[in-house]
Amino acid sequence: MKDKWAAREYYFLQQHYTTETYILPYLAKFKSLDSTSRVLEVACGEAGNLKAFVNLGCEVVGVDFNDEKIAKGEYFLKKHTTKADNFKLISSDIYHVGVEDIGQFDIIILRDAIEHIPNQEKFMGFLRQFSKPDGVVFFGFPPWYMPFGGHQQGCRSILKKVPYFHILPTAIYKAILKLFNETESHIQTLLNNKETGISIERFRRAVKSNQWEVLDETLYLINPNYDTKFGLKPRKQFALLAAIPFFRNLVTTCAYYIISPKK
Repeated sequence: MKDKWAAREYYFLQQHYTTETYILPYLAKFKSLDSTSRVLEVACGEAGNLKAFVNLGCEVVGVDFNDEKIAKGEYFLKKHTTKADNFKLISSDIYHVGVEDIGQFDIIILRDAIEHIPNQEKFMGFLRQFSKPDGVVFFGFPPWYMPFGGHQQGCRSILKKVPYFHILPTAIYKAILKLFNETESHIQTLLNNKETGISIERFRRAVKSNQWEVLDETLYLINPNYDTKFGLKPRKQFALLAAIPFFRNLVTTCAYYIISPKK
């Protein structure tokens, strides 16, 4: 069975590389990282992002509602780290986990996750209970209106190469997907993405309305993920384009944020 996980193991290692190379140095500007740090990742998947924190000796908790991904994460972490006693992966909807179950954290991670969570404003309020008063939360996500913000690159047809068509009205978008014989299950996944996709402006509003403070916002023209995927080095968005409301969503492939509870 483990042989069938080879593709996901490669993805696990890609996730680790990006986190270790780009996210750890970014986080370190705002929060020290050592064996005393408690780290939570929401929607941790196979836990590739968490490998970097496990290696540092941090106390690590990952939560994901997908049982199979949690099983893979436990296997991969035990295989690729020597500190298997300092992590815990939980198969659960985060809304079914309370602070009494896992405590509070110095660092919370959501990488490529917030754009899949319904009602982000409610979630941002719920998340506060897990942060220590001086804790920080890292978010990395593709703005919905970026060329492939709908995750249509996962399509089987030529549509996987078509940018921006995900922003069409839902009825037209669905009709195009059916026309190109995408499966019903994949169409539903893409429609769910359309329902939860988040813009830079909406993210900012959700942060502000739930008494979080933005410590940093970094918008990327070239997503740090593209280093391992396409061999492209990250490039920050041009300041002029980053300052133009709405338009910046169309040309920004990734947004990084560090937020903290407002004092």
